[in-house]
Amino acid sequence: MSSVSVLGSGAWGTTMAQVLVDAGNSVQIWGRNANVVAEINSTHTNSKFLPGITLPQSLVATTSIEQSLQAEYLVVAIPSQSLRENLENWQKIFPKNKPVISTLKGIELETYLRMTEVIEKVLTIDSKNLGLITGPNLASELILRQPAGAVGASTNPHLADAISQLFKTKYFRVYTSPDLIGCELAGAFKNVIALAVGMCVGMGLGENTQAMLITRGLNEVTKLGVALGAQPLTFAGLAGMGDLVATCSSPLSRNRQFGEVLGRSESYENARATVTKTVEGVSSAAAVVELAHLVGVEVPIIEAVADVVSNTLTPQASVQRLMALNTGAEIDH
Repeated sequence: MSSVSVLGSGAWGTTMAQVLVDAGNSVQIWGRNANVVAEINSTHTNSKFLPGITLPQSLVATTSIEQSLQAEYLVVAIPSQSLRENLENWQKIFPKNKPVISTLKGIELETYLRMTEVIEKVLTIDSKNLGLITGPNLASELILRQPAGAVGASTNPHLADAISQLFKTKYFRVYTSPDLIGCELAGAFKNVIALAVGMCVGMGLGENTQAMLITRGLNEVTKLGVALGAQPLTFAGLAGMGDLVATCSSPLSRNRQFGEVLGRSESYENARATVTKTVEGVSSAAAVVELAHLVGVEVPIIEAVADVVSNTLTPQASVQRLMALNTGAEIDH
């Protein structure tokens, strides 16, 4: 049994915490919201983020970051765009020699850094202590213990193996990968593609359109990922294609939900009011476009989404713009 602290008490952090408990670990959730923390401890529920779910009796929560940082493993599950602010607040007390496992899927807006890069730079942690768990894992399904798979990624093979064992349950299979860059980029990029698919669903467009966006979106994210140092086969695995399909296809996906409301109402304000939880694709879209520009990769779908969420293009106009593009060879040789 390992001791694990999950930093973040939202839907995803709480779901990860339950998986870790089921895997036989001693788990504590850190949360800023005292009411959420008190509810987890008193009634073993988190009704704000996971209504109707009863959590394991052994799962505890705290508002004390000092207490949380005592665990052997630290799992980060806070919104990507507030990561730096939180880490800077914790910098002086954060241990340098403990494994830190990110669950985040985003790109920092101002720096274009991946989340593990933010952790490494702010906390000056050795990269051998940094890992990631990612894959097609919708919180609303995983919290019900429905069978799922994920990837534990780290440039340190010992940590990748440790992540696999730490999260392994009867319903959750965790494979390993040395391609931390690819797994992390795939998780961030697919959120933007899911917004595009959601917009098309909201506009009443069918399976043909969705299939085109998913496959051409995969082409974009693969080319961009490889240009940034990822291994191409990563995008054919759970972290790539698996996560992309789940996020684009499921009405439970927050990014697709946001896109649907946007496509139906053509109003960013309506979408923001309807989907109140964190939608990483909205936050990351502009940063992904800038990354593509830096390495000279064309990403027309991602650019269209970035323009829509910045209110410079309507969903209808984005489809028209994409369909007006010249076509060439489907696969670059």
